[in-house]
Amino acid sequence: MKTLNPVESQRWVAGVMPLAAVDPLSGAEALGVPSVYWERPLEQEAAAGWGEAAVRVASEPGQVPAVLASLSELPLRWLGDVPASMPGPWFGGVRFGATGRPDGDWASHGVSRWTLPEVLVWRAGGQLLAAAFAPESQGGEDAVRSRLERVRACFPSAYRHARGDAVALSLASSREEFESRVDRAVEAIAAGSLQKVVLARALDAQAPESFDVVDVLARLREQNPRCATFLFRAPDGACFVGATPETLCRVEGRVLETEALAGTAAPQLAEGLRGQDKDVREHEAVVRYILATLRTLASDVKADAEPRLLALKNVVHLRTGIRAELREGVTAAQVVGALHPTPAVGGTPRERALAFLVEHEGLDRGWYAGPVGWVGPRRVHLVVALRSALVRGARARLFVGCGIVAGSIAEAEWRETEMKSLAMLRALGGGDVGRR
Repeated sequence: MKTLNPVESQRWVAGVMPLAAVDPLSGAEALGVPSVYWERPLEQEAAAGWGEAAVRVASEPGQVPAVLASLSELPLRWLGDVPASMPGPWFGGVRFGATGRPDGDWASHGVSRWTLPEVLVWRAGGQLLAAAFAPESQGGEDAVRSRLERVRACFPSAYRHARGDAVALSLASSREEFESRVDRAVEAIAAGSLQKVVLARALDAQAPESFDVVDVLARLREQNPRCATFLFRAPDGACFVGATPETLCRVEGRVLETEALAGTAAPQLAEGLRGQDKDVREHEAVVRYILATLRTLASDVKADAEPRLLALKNVVHLRTGIRAELREGVTAAQVVGALHPTPAVGGTPRERALAFLVEHEGLDRGWYAGPVGWVGPRRVHLVVALRSALVRGARARLFVGCGIVAGSIAEAEWRETEMKSLAMLRALGGGDVGRR
């Protein structure tokens, strides 16, 4: 593995070949847990990467923009045709908060970490393709051909479904502490120092034996087809995995797509969501923020006339789609720096909300609610890492959150986070759940 810094010069060679298979995840039988994984089931878009040909990291928050900017600059020579539809080739994410260094459970993921896999397998329409990457100065052509041959027989034609029976999970989370933080947030809003703040909490899940992360991925994509499923595995084996409904930014050339996703109801209450004052105000705050931010970076900024309902398996959200054309010279790193964190995951006014979280939330979010996804030349797709967990062995820490505005009730906010936790609990194979 070679670690690159943003200014290092290194030339790369890559090759590509078709595979007689349909599912990137099916290779896990022979190759093990992927280093990175990405899938949007409804769009028939999926990618899995194994190994680390290179890694680019930011060890300090101030290095994140330079690292992000460097990801679109990969001097690469292809052995044959250049694939037109390949995602990435860099996959990774950024820590939610801009303060403090990660330690403990999040130390191996760092402030920002991006992987160029040794082998990347992805679905383009109905076809599966494999690419391999290697430094040109280290016998690159031979390494690429060897890696491609090694994976040729590793992908069966069958789709990889989840396996195994439900397991009993023991969960630990403090309702009293969370509801107390909600009350403090409501008091701060009533005093006029905040309009909205998004509070997160963690659930610690313990299983009888180590989680099968490939099974977790399979369940996530099967149970949450409207979401982007992701996995990022650190060198120590810790896996950050989830299925999020929210896109931070998707860039193709200068065309940008994003969305406001805020306001939540149980599925049986979906039809009344647009009429709920609390949820409408929460949603409108996100829309206003994104539109105002994009007008400093883009022209022709447009939003849906009114929010639509995004129906997921366990919850329903208000969603407003937003599109814009970036001005010449505006980079993806600038877009991420301007948009993240939106009021959907931080609050408003942004700096006051973030300061409130540092003082009161009592939680290291790590990559939860941060930007994760892939970056390539003139193409970027980053999502907001919601409905997610950090999995290590038989232990998983799940993260869920909710937006607090005037009129929020602590008990109702707890119930909302309980609904949101179901996606990850079911993916972890939770059957009988014991809480303490």
